[in-house]
Amino acid sequence: MIIDQIWLWIGFNVFVLAMLALDLGVFHKKCHVVTFRESITWTAVWVALAMVFNAWLWKTYGSEKGLEFFTGYVIEKSLSVDNVFVWAMLFAYFAVPPLYQHKILFWGVVGALIMRAGMIFLGAALITKFAWIIYIFGAFLILTGLKMILKKEEEIHPENNPVVRWFKRFMPVTQDFRGEKFFVVENSVRMATPLFVVLILVEITDLIFAVDSIPAIFAVTKDPFIVYTSNVFAILGLRSLFFALSGVMDKFHYLKIGLGVVLTFVGVKMILAHTDYKIDTVVSLGVIVAILTASVVASLLRPKAIAVPLPPSPENPPAGTGSAPVK
Repeated sequence: MIIDQIWLWIGFNVFVLAMLALDLGVFHKKCHVVTFRESITWTAVWVALAMVFNAWLWKTYGSEKGLEFFTGYVIEKSLSVDNVFVWAMLFAYFAVPPLYQHKILFWGVVGALIMRAGMIFLGAALITKFAWIIYIFGAFLILTGLKMILKKEEEIHPENNPVVRWFKRFMPVTQDFRGEKFFVVENSVRMATPLFVVLILVEITDLIFAVDSIPAIFAVTKDPFIVYTSNVFAILGLRSLFFALSGVMDKFHYLKIGLGVVLTFVGVKMILAHTDYKIDTVVSLGVIVAILTASVVASLLRPKAIAVPLPPSPENPPAGTGSAPVK
């Protein structure tokens, strides 16, 4: 395992901190609306950086480690698309101005990196000490995948979230936004703004999705360094991916089913890891790419039906008129 080489951990985290500082301190020093061109450019930059790191890993530690990273990166990147869908719904629900969305996602990603690092080390420690826990992880992924496949989409009601309700008891929240500020002082009272409430929800959703995605990558590799770096690269590119996909997400309505199939497959792979039916990493990568490609192609070939309102008639009066058909 690469975990023993401390200089690698230090060097990689210095690189991550430098990129985050460059992002916030230079390219996004002032709040602005992220354009499609900018988001595509940054998406390409993060993917390119991940591939350069993958090539270095491949050359330095061999094809096995390189393939593990690449497969883990593909899994994390595909599963993180669910975050993008939820972010879009949260921003729409709270009517977050596009001007401030990048700031929320920046700090959301920083929090996600810290939480996931802790979860990865905990998961690695559990698997090392209790080898049988891998079967629990596998069963959990299968159940989660089947739930994603079978469960219909539900409306999100953030105001019912217990953490948000608890937070509002603990600290008052302003009725509307105060520019890009998370906190303000009004009438000598420190108050949070709705922007901070949205940030809390972004962190909660990432924590929920991490519970699925981190066990999934342990099906590919047990090396914490590979798990951590593939997670970090996938998360760092999430913000730009969100802005790139925000206008076309409705077109990929079969992607959620595809992600459910991926989770189920990875769960099966994890359960079979110590049997004669162990699924090779190359085969896993091919199956995952095929599933995701099929879900995207199916979404494009069979677009989601859009409900068209019926024209007003005595049997179908205009909404809000209170009229009813006369018998």
